[in-house]
Amino acid sequence: MQNIPKIKVGIVSVSRDCFPESLAMNRISALVKAYEKKYGKGDIYQCPVCIVESEIHMKQALADIVNNGCNALCVYLGNFGPEMSETMLAQQYAAQTGNPVMFCAAAEENISVLSSDRGDAYCGMLNASYNLKLRNVKTYIPEYPVGDADYCAELIHDFIPIARALVGIKNLKIISFGPRPQNFFACNAPIQQLYNLGVEIEENSELDLFEAFNKHANDKRIPETVADMEKELGAGNNKPEILSKLAQYELTLSDWIESHKGSKEFVAVAGKCWPAFQTQFGFVPCYINSRFTGRGLPVSCEVDIYGCLSEYIGTCISGESVTLLDINNTVPFEMYNREIAGKYGYHFTDTFMGFHCGNTCASRLCNPAMKYQKIMARSLPQEVTNGTLEGDICPGNITFYRLQSTSDNHLYAYVAEGEVLPVKTHSFGSIGVFAIPEMGRFYRHVLIENGFPHHGAVAFGHFGKEMFEVFKYLGAEKIGYNQPKGQHYKTENPF
Repeated sequence: MQNIPKIKVGIVSVSRDCFPESLAMNRISALVKAYEKKYGKGDIYQCPVCIVESEIHMKQALADIVNNGCNALCVYLGNFGPEMSETMLAQQYAAQTGNPVMFCAAAEENISVLSSDRGDAYCGMLNASYNLKLRNVKTYIPEYPVGDADYCAELIHDFIPIARALVGIKNLKIISFGPRPQNFFACNAPIQQLYNLGVEIEENSELDLFEAFNKHANDKRIPETVADMEKELGAGNNKPEILSKLAQYELTLSDWIESHKGSKEFVAVAGKCWPAFQTQFGFVPCYINSRFTGRGLPVSCEVDIYGCLSEYIGTCISGESVTLLDINNTVPFEMYNREIAGKYGYHFTDTFMGFHCGNTCASRLCNPAMKYQKIMARSLPQEVTNGTLEGDICPGNITFYRLQSTSDNHLYAYVAEGEVLPVKTHSFGSIGVFAIPEMGRFYRHVLIENGFPHHGAVAFGHFGKEMFEVFKYLGAEKIGYNQPKGQHYKTENPF
């Protein structure tokens, strides 16, 4: 997957001076050995400096992990730990690099250590957390942060996709082409929160894009790009006459991204696709959006800037392609009764259909095919609405989520796990029958109650735990999720 960071976690051992330093060093060595045995080498780096209640040691460890290219930090309490210097390391690393920090601690290995080699890191984590709050330092602390070498290796491995998203966001530029379509205020949100997160935003006119597109009319790379599209589409290549125009547009967007990346390493795009796009460009950009998203560079529809950011977060966490869909329509009772009831264990209100015109990458669709945009063709000539990639979304686990600025500049998020059911949609576009436990209540008391727009990002797999931790680290004031039956939302009528 392109366009996402590679994470290297620097692990620093810390020790209280009234505990043997060897205890901390032996435990970090066992941790590194356990990690590399289970997950291989390359993800982690063991700092040779053990911080023993010394600000000098802290400076040495900080320099070492930065010089060795670590873009995430794990502070590992091999024993009780020095609360001042260990939290000072987190504070200075975060201030110097802007990269994420986690804490975890060693459990006692067996009965024999209790008589003389007890580490008391379970106690030390409490003091560390208190000192982190005094310093106002953001850190990731797992739900249960104390364990043996194998367990802590798992904690660090779980931290990597979280760190990947946080590092990616900090190094992200969103390029938009607008303005947003008329009567589409749902996708219009203040950009202040982007700057608060460290995301750069470059807003352009679609006229700028159209000018660049015209300049690519005779680009020598067009035939090669067309050939790649033909290979991807296969039997679904129903509109061969527009592939050269689509290739021209793909190259235009690709060149724009490279020349406008600026100081940032990663890019995502919020694109315009109607109402003037079709009549001027002569096609819709859905298929090209799908191709970029499949490479790890999300292109959201309808200039949805926070949708684009959400897609990028999911790309970093999952390491795979994602999509952006409308939380679109109910499943007809006829379809529910015939295809779902008694087969999959979901109530009618747990189900809905997620749809967009044709922006989901080919690998996520059953029998993908190039078609025209039916909704737009109701008021326009069909020939200018060609370019959607249509098909039912492949069944399997999904995570539905979004990070959003409210109209009054608060940062909210939601995340819910579910699945795409193996049920034929009988419809058009990139579409699937979705099922999320307690979706009806979630729809009313999270989505509607908090003013979320109709666009939701979809990651293919269950990543709720990682999403929640990312949103928490980013400082989302509210993080909604689908609460189980019997657990009421604050706004839910108990009667």
